[in-house]
Amino acid sequence: MKKFLLVLTLVSITCSSALAAGQLLKKDPNGYETVNGISMRNLWLLDRFHYGVNELQTDFEWCNTKARTAVLQDGIVYVARSEAKQIIRPGANGNDTIMAAMIYRFDAMTGEEMAPLDVTLNGEPYGAFLGANSIGKDNFGHVWVAPYTSEQTANVPLYQVNIETGELTLVATLNKGDVIARTDYLDLVGDITLEEAECNVMTPGSQVPTVYAWHNDQGGDADTWDGFFSGDPYMDFTEFYPESQTQWGYAPACRFVLGEDEDYRYSGENFYIDGFTTVPTLYSMDGTIVDGFGSLSQEEMAADSLLMPKVGTNGIAEFKLGDRNFIVYSIAQYDAPNSCQVNICELGEGMSFSGMQRYWTFPADGQGQTSDSGLRIHPITADYTTENGKEAALIFEFKCFNGMGVYIVGEGVVPDQGTVAIPGDVNGDGSVTAADVTALYDVLLNNDFSNVVNGDQNGDGNITSADVTSVYGVILGNN
Repeated sequence: MKKFLLVLTLVSITCSSALAAGQLLKKDPNGYETVNGISMRNLWLLDRFHYGVNELQTDFEWCNTKARTAVLQDGIVYVARSEAKQIIRPGANGNDTIMAAMIYRFDAMTGEEMAPLDVTLNGEPYGAFLGANSIGKDNFGHVWVAPYTSEQTANVPLYQVNIETGELTLVATLNKGDVIARTDYLDLVGDITLEEAECNVMTPGSQVPTVYAWHNDQGGDADTWDGFFSGDPYMDFTEFYPESQTQWGYAPACRFVLGEDEDYRYSGENFYIDGFTTVPTLYSMDGTIVDGFGSLSQEEMAADSLLMPKVGTNGIAEFKLGDRNFIVYSIAQYDAPNSCQVNICELGEGMSFSGMQRYWTFPADGQGQTSDSGLRIHPITADYTTENGKEAALIFEFKCFNGMGVYIVGEGVVPDQGTVAIPGDVNGDGSVTAADVTALYDVLLNNDFSNVVNGDQNGDGNITSADVTSVYGVILGNN
């Protein structure tokens, strides 16, 4: 009884202060069933659908169409935004105005925002047009950024990011060769410092069939990068899926696949390309298709209508759990009903698309339906951790202007129950007690969602004092 009265008193204090402002939901409220012994749970989610269409854009500087890509590295989410901050400084002919890039940071396990980084180059604000269009990581913990380049730009600069200061270091100037096209998004495999492994870099051209790629050996000269395609820095591809396509369309993306053999782990022999008019397709370095959604049978596609992604969205990653192989890919942009959603599928025998099984589509009720001005990209990062003594994958997904979140997947993962049917049962234990009020209090005062399964009791998308009132109504028999 004393504990219950204490909770009443604490909630009363909260209602007169923090509750007045309200606390918006920052978790995926959906539950995901365990499939073939593998479970999934959302750690946090900040998106337009659940957080609020207007609130997301008002509350976060990263919700902007110039914040196009993001990556998860070593427990931190990095979101790169070009032209984020106006800086005025004295110049030779008066004051200069620079629109400098920034990198926003979040704790990968909680979603808590960390101090952002001001991006600088040679001690000056980095103000290149779309200068932080791509952000990613190599396989040895180094974070990098690369800019958009136009059809008049012959070189693609690649920078390493000091993740403590935001200072950039130029690690490569990559020449496109004789055929110059626009490039948007970049990927690499290996070590950009060339100290621990070779490095391969790739970016597909926009509205052309051309792909650019470069190679450097471990211990190689950072000023001299060879062409990836038998010494050439570009190659025109002739195979596409769908087969009717003859180019990548606007803003294509690529993703290298790690080699199975240790000697070829970072060779980049296989890679996905995902264009505006195509779906993710696995290629070899000679430009031929190795596998992809074209391998699915009509029966497989008919049995699961959500297997095949729409062509207008670009994003794919792979991960492993033991000897089991999975892919994660974006299935649509902001077009309903699959608004900015992602699939996790286990690949078929021999890592083939044929025979693959879809486990989950998430967020199950969508992430947002606000146009990002047609940027196509949906970055996905897979990283690893453990839960209950077993290996687990952390899946981070980011859809520009609509949201981002982290999910944990594995055999030892304890899944969420999702929204429960019992009114007032905040913690999902099947009963309505003072513990449910305490769980709401922990959210409102401490932003602690650890005991919340169904915090939004009145269905308005927020956790506020109104939800506390709803739970009291159940406890007192008024609801």
